Amino acid sequence: MHTFREIREVRLAAEIGTLHKQAGLAIALVYPSPYTVGMSSLGYQTIYRLLNGIPGVVAERAFLADDARAARLQRETLCTYESARPVGDFPVVAFSLAYELELAGLVDCLDLAGIPALADTRAANPERHPLVVIGGPLTFSNPVPAGPYADVMILGEAESLMPVLVAAVLGTPDRAALLADLAGRPGFYVPALQGETLPAIARTPDEDLPAYSQIRTPHTELRDMFLIEPERGCHRGCTYCVMRRSTNGGMRLVEPARVKSLIPAGVRRVGLVGAAVTDHPGLPEILRHVVDTGREVGISSLRADRLNDEIVGLLKRGGYETLTTASDGASERMRDVIQRKTKERHLLRAAELCRDHGLRQLKLYMMVGLPGETDADLDELGRFGLELARIAPRVAFGIAPFVAKRNTPLDEAPFEAIDVIDGRLARLRAALRGRVELRPTSAKWAWVEYRLAQGGFAAGLAAARATRAGGRFADWKAALADVPIPLVRVPAPPVPRRLAVAS
Repeated sequence: MHTFREIREVRLAAEIGTLHKQAGLAIALVYPSPYTVGMSSLGYQTIYRLLNGIPGVVAERAFLADDARAARLQRETLCTYESARPVGDFPVVAFSLAYELELAGLVDCLDLAGIPALADTRAANPERHPLVVIGGPLTFSNPVPAGPYADVMILGEAESLMPVLVAAVLGTPDRAALLADLAGRPGFYVPALQGETLPAIARTPDEDLPAYSQIRTPHTELRDMFLIEPERGCHRGCTYCVMRRSTNGGMRLVEPARVKSLIPAGVRRVGLVGAAVTDHPGLPEILRHVVDTGREVGISSLRADRLNDEIVGLLKRGGYETLTTASDGASERMRDVIQRKTKERHLLRAAELCRDHGLRQLKLYMMVGLPGETDADLDELGRFGLELARIAPRVAFGIAPFVAKRNTPLDEAPFEAIDVIDGRLARLRAALRGRVELRPTSAKWAWVEYRLAQGGFAAGLAAARATRAGGRFADWKAALADVPIPLVRVPAPPVPRRLAVAS
């Protein structure tokens, strides 16, 4: 097993764009998942560059160990990459949380840094402990379970609030006064003062867009790819999604010329990131620029109803071998229920485009266990999967159990029983007869995600008990046993199409 020092040296040597700086206020920017995941996060990289651009401030990166359990057993100290300084020595430690299950990584990182995990413990001796700040994509839905661990949280888009945080930290050395000041500012949430009541999330001004990579490295999930967002948000209204139009101002576009100007000359791979990239009217122009200059391209979200010969042809020229999109509902009926506009004809056309342009595989993401779903919906998916398999060279289904998220119309919808989900997957597998590859995620871990997504402080505190007990599903089940299950409701049926208001 390699030591952190050995791993750090190899990874730093391969990075392009690393920032080294000395300044008065040092901030440890921690991602509570391993390096390969954290360095694929566009938001994390954007905040890293932003903080290092503030005079008098330096930000250094740290990540959860590749093997967190081994790191605990060996009592490995969590250190930053830039200077190998222990994270616990920094006056400010800021975490980026992407989704609920990273609460385990948050606990691991705090423990490995030697920082008392709970904010109320640190509050007894604030001069001995760093200010712990939490932000990230999780704050768009339900960050309350992370509240017991945070001195302060930044909700929503953080670009405009990080300079405010820095100025407050530099200008208010007293911790209690600092937190009281931040609690009164838009976009900041101080759990100790505001309880489980969340203020409104922050929105970054359009002129601060787009986010884009600072560091490129081969040691990530997206290997040496330069990431940039041509759009932010989504104008669609899918009822399960936290990025729906009501979340933070809908879809905001970046001009193609601006996107093209920010792509460095030496980059060989470009990733276009956003919730609805294929809805950008300037996407073909951006794709042509990327592939005409000899680069490979990737897109984070392909909407089947936007795919055409031009776009798929450009993707093929840009190195695509798999066409990946989503249906989300198992049947046409379920897609209507969740207001997903993708129809069978769109998915059939995607399969034809995959075949016609010589791509090797069509991959569809979808959910099972949506409210109102029955075995008949899975039977329809089985029938439709065989139809797709007769068109595309290969077909794979990525299937995740539905997890209701806060701040969506399906908030508080129940989680389907684990055995029911497993039974429906078995039914689907039999119907597909090996013609379609199934790649399901665990129903058990989706249940844990659901309990955290719908929970409050008590669910968050259970994360520490489960993580320290070993982090197995049984540990989570035991830790959550005494946490009240949230009240559930039956979601209202969809508005009939003839009465629906056009968006």
